[in-house]
Amino acid sequence: MANRVVITGMGVLAPNGHGLAAYEAALREGVSGIRFIEKLAEQNFACQVGGVPPGVDELKHDYLSREDLTAMNDAMIYTAIAGIDCWRDAGLRPIGPDSDVDWDTGAIIGTGIGGMQTVGERLIPMVDKGRVGRLGSTMVEQVMCSAVSAKLGGLLALGGQVTTNSSACTTGTEAVVDAFHAVRSGQCARMMAGGAEGSSHYTWSGFDAMKVLNSRSNDAPDKASRPMSASAAGFIPGSGAGILMLESLASAQARGARIYAEIIGGHVNSGGQRGGGSMTAPNPDGVVRCIRTAMAMAGIRADQIDAINGHLTATFADPSELENWRRALDVDAAALPPINASKSLIGHALGAAGGLECVAVALQLHHGFLHGSRNCEDLHPKLEPFRGSVVQHTRPFAGQIIAKSSFGFGDVNGCLLFRTFQP
Repeated sequence: MANRVVITGMGVLAPNGHGLAAYEAALREGVSGIRFIEKLAEQNFACQVGGVPPGVDELKHDYLSREDLTAMNDAMIYTAIAGIDCWRDAGLRPIGPDSDVDWDTGAIIGTGIGGMQTVGERLIPMVDKGRVGRLGSTMVEQVMCSAVSAKLGGLLALGGQVTTNSSACTTGTEAVVDAFHAVRSGQCARMMAGGAEGSSHYTWSGFDAMKVLNSRSNDAPDKASRPMSASAAGFIPGSGAGILMLESLASAQARGARIYAEIIGGHVNSGGQRGGGSMTAPNPDGVVRCIRTAMAMAGIRADQIDAINGHLTATFADPSELENWRRALDVDAAALPPINASKSLIGHALGAAGGLECVAVALQLHHGFLHGSRNCEDLHPKLEPFRGSVVQHTRPFAGQIIAKSSFGFGDVNGCLLFRTFQP
């Protein structure tokens, strides 16, 4: 018999807030974490705004030793802060250098671009200068994609599966799906899961070159991220980390853990880059199949989904996303459940996006609200039939199930179903 899977801890380091209380308040109040980034202007980026967690240079010393920090880049630091917060929030034992290995807990922490910051700032410049011998002994561990999960595994003495996944914009959601299946099948009692992405102009440069970033709001950062808007002109790059503790219900109850929500279904698939799908766009049939498979696993009907936290990046794909949800649920546009866009507040954090948004979903379920989506008052004309479903302003929420979707480069899709915990 499959285990029930619940969320017993969370940690978040977002552009608009560090910690659950600050992040929840920012979501409720519609606080934007998008700011002008001087480095982007210096490097002649068209888009000169982004989402970067503030105050990390001071904050990191509360979590990590000087020795640890010498071999860590932003993605690793963000993971450590959110991961340690998640561990503590779950009420697990304090961890120290002499702690025993926790064989019952693992981690799947995804990242999209990996150690690009280290590659751009140190590896390539030093190699090009012929200074390979001065790179240091920790270069490999900083540039490997798995550094985010490996470092966290060492900090917390995790003895279960410790790995990193990478599936572009679907990464964070996929990590939670994979962790859900690991706990559901009994492979482990607990899995930490989510995503992290560092703040680096090297990471964001390719997207700027693709002209998929909004370059029209450099003088008004809080208005730059505009999912579902008629004046949307591309996404805004973001960064940070969002991590959840997934645990079997039996384990959670045995130790008297607080439960935020339950995950009842999750699925990942690909559209095969056919039928309109490509490296940069989803096959609509793949999206519909992904959503319906998650529902079938959860054993729920379409009319039981009470709200949707969308992928919604402020690109040409936004109208198609709502239409794909309409098809998947087989409803008229006016009957689509309420849908909101967390990226309107934090930007698109790439590999961290799904993790940050899954934390947002769990907070909304646990505290009974749906956060508003900024900057879409001028709704895209193709979305007019859905106007009543777009959550413009924060509202109370008494529903039971919220769906979280992510769609990534490579035509890969992920869908999770969160439910209010029912003993």
